[in-house]
Amino acid sequence: MTTLTIEDLAVMLLPGQPIAGLDLGTKTIGLAMSDLGRRFATPRPVIKRVKFTQDAQVLLAFAEKEKVAAFVIGLPMNMDGSAGPRVQATRAFVRSMADKTALPFVFWDERLSTVAAERALLEMDVSRAKRAERIDSAAASFILQGALDRLSALGRTVFPET
Repeated sequence: MTTLTIEDLAVMLLPGQPIAGLDLGTKTIGLAMSDLGRRFATPRPVIKRVKFTQDAQVLLAFAEKEKVAAFVIGLPMNMDGSAGPRVQATRAFVRSMADKTALPFVFWDERLSTVAAERALLEMDVSRAKRAERIDSAAASFILQGALDRLSALGRTVFPET
């Protein structure tokens, strides 16, 4: 397993390979999936965290079933750009995944993703209880959508349509 930049991922991906987005929390892992054209991110049910080994097994079973080519994982930066308190835990999670999979990970700045997800769920009139269940996967969807938008921009720059 390697960590890649979004630019390296753009070069590595083949057409039709979906990618997954992750929002790593202490109790759950928010999960989102791209479509095969890598245009849209869709939230998936959260993974309830137990311990790392079980979390990794569930995540990798999902990746195998969905034929995931890479993971984009939110990196919780502070608003000033410095590393937030959960950055170390996120990096440690990715390092631990290196023993379990060859799939690459891309770190993606997740600033304001939870705020945006909360706002979107409020606008859809989702109840407080349902918001609590869905917020992490909605945040993963925002994280993944940001990466998909960047991949799209890189595709036009690096591989212009003829």
